[in-house]
Amino acid sequence: MAKAPRRGPYICGIDAALDVVSGKWKGLILWELDTHGVRRFAELRRGLPGVSEKMLTQHLREMEEDGLVRRVVHAEVPPRVEYSLTDQGRTLNQALVPLGAWGTERMRRETEATGPEPVTESVATAEAVAAT
Repeated sequence: MAKAPRRGPYICGIDAALDVVSGKWKGLILWELDTHGVRRFAELRRGLPGVSEKMLTQHLREMEEDGLVRRVVHAEVPPRVEYSLTDQGRTLNQALVPLGAWGTERMRRETEATGPEPVTESVATAEAVAAT
């Protein structure tokens, strides 16, 4: 059963922001589109290992409804659909940079406490983007 969108009333700004980015893949979709600009569905799916087609479709639709993602359908055979960030999506992604830095610091502390874990290419690239 699909979760009905909350559209407020919100308790605070963080509540409103988290309503828009809630979901395991939305932050990574924002990052992928910010890093690569325009992406087709299959490119997004390859860039997000582990995401199912159903979840990616669902998150992209929600993000489009929330004004974060632009979906452009080109009248071609076969149809070509491209996704990109809107200005609001880019602004949200910039707002998430400090959160990413906090997460990177948390991973560093945990690594010091427990020993290193293998870092995937996506994580390494995300950390490099957050560091800029």
